[in-house]
Amino acid sequence: MVPIDLSGKKAVIFGVTNERSLGFAIGKKLKEAGAQVAMTYQGERVRPLVEKATRGIADRLFELDVTDEDRLREVIGTIAREWGPVDAAVHAIAFAPRRAMEGRYLDTAKEDWLKALEVSAYSLVAIARELEPHLSPGAGIVALSYYAAEKYVPKYNVMAIAKSALEASVRYLAAELGPKGVRVNAVSAGPVRTVAARSIPGFTLLWDHVEKVAPLRRNVTQEEVGNLGLFLLSPLASGITGEVVYVDAGYHIIGIPDPGTVDV
Repeated sequence: MVPIDLSGKKAVIFGVTNERSLGFAIGKKLKEAGAQVAMTYQGERVRPLVEKATRGIADRLFELDVTDEDRLREVIGTIAREWGPVDAAVHAIAFAPRRAMEGRYLDTAKEDWLKALEVSAYSLVAIARELEPHLSPGAGIVALSYYAAEKYVPKYNVMAIAKSALEASVRYLAAELGPKGVRVNAVSAGPVRTVAARSIPGFTLLWDHVEKVAPLRRNVTQEEVGNLGLFLLSPLASGITGEVVYVDAGYHIIGIPDPGTVDV
């Protein structure tokens, strides 16, 4: 077994909601590997829940609305002053108004489309730009994407468009930050029972479908997503950048499902 030792490394997880969130899962793995971990959350009303969930995991917690770029600059500046160079960052932020997920994509309101893209995709660009002066050589950034970025998934609607923009941003940021030794990748996870995922209309049907047709005949776990995030942010992935790496029990390779596994 090759151990991953991140002792002395500094990591920032943007967008933790609770212990079920994928950002939390990656942060937990980074902490277990020896890194110091800062986490951000949105809304002071959730602070008690986040504090309880991240106790023993987060060394620092910051309230952050990622659309407030002054606050983003302040949070990153504070981390850099207190900790020095940042070695790892995780973008685990996504949002779309509920009404934009329930109807037809064709009927998406302009303001809902713009809000979803701003929060879910542009925020990665803003975070990378503010982090750039404070990233150590060999640092890694990981964003969380989903299969709907490249294939139609019912009811994913505008969030699919946001994930497509997120993945394109990963490639552009990887190209521009690469000369500084900074790597940027995305993790595309299969369905995981997070609070955000369960708010998607039809999530239960999607969960059941993946379990039936994925090559491994199961869904992935939060821990498996955390393991991939840890790998991509570690020296073991030093030659990987600009990639979207799947952890979905192989679901994304399936074209027409085997008739023996699902009704077609």
